[in-house]
Amino acid sequence: MLILVFIFLTPKSWFENTAFQRSHAAQTTIIMPADVTGAQLDRGEIGRRVKQLPGRANAEIIVIREQHDATGKLIAYEVDIR
Repeated sequence: MLILVFIFLTPKSWFENTAFQRSHAAQTTIIMPADVTGAQLDRGEIGRRVKQLPGRANAEIIVIREQHDATGKLIAYEVDIR
């Protein structure tokens, strides 16, 4: 009985893990074609270009992956942002 009282009367905020929620915020993947970006870019330049996109001024880069065609030519960057 005491367990049920605890379950139903405990504030929901006691069970929220805000650190977990911040670290698992919505993640988006952006594809940046290499013909638009030019030669190979460093992480800082890619970050600068992502932040220039509409609505992405506060974007945080999680991962950058290079995409290559069958011949090994760089064709795009796949950028995960939060």
